[in-house]
Amino acid sequence: MGSKEADGRSFRLAVLPGDGIGPEVIAQAVKVLRAIEEIFGHQFELTYFPIGGAALRETGVPFPEETRDGCLRSDAVLLGAVGAPEFDANPPPLKPETGLLELRRSLGAFANLRPAVLYEPLIEASPLRPDVVRGTDLLIVRELTGGLYFGTPRGFER
Repeated sequence: MGSKEADGRSFRLAVLPGDGIGPEVIAQAVKVLRAIEEIFGHQFELTYFPIGGAALRETGVPFPEETRDGCLRSDAVLLGAVGAPEFDANPPPLKPETGLLELRRSLGAFANLRPAVLYEPLIEASPLRPDVVRGTDLLIVRELTGGLYFGTPRGFER
């Protein structure tokens, strides 16, 4: 491994494990952060907050004020996963996914970036012809502040 460089970089992270596989994924991400601390001398101050179904169980709302405030005070947010089938029948304001939408709104997140790259060793796994997919390197920018996410509900008829 590399040598430890104490460059004094320190970061406050709000850690939101969330639901489902989220806590397991976050636990592994924290191991990576701890390794970065050891190897590069950075420091990560981790503060855990509930979101989604975990927050609903704990506080009755999917995005508690304490979580919002903690995220706003942090340098970065580490988010696991949000959503749990036990809340599927809840009205929209009490669904776990509302926590994610409120997090995005609170942080002013305009877009998310979804890279799509097909690596050469995986070309044969594609259902498309190799000559069609070879060299695929695409970045999808998904706008998060309007439309279905935050538009005014207009109702629903059967």
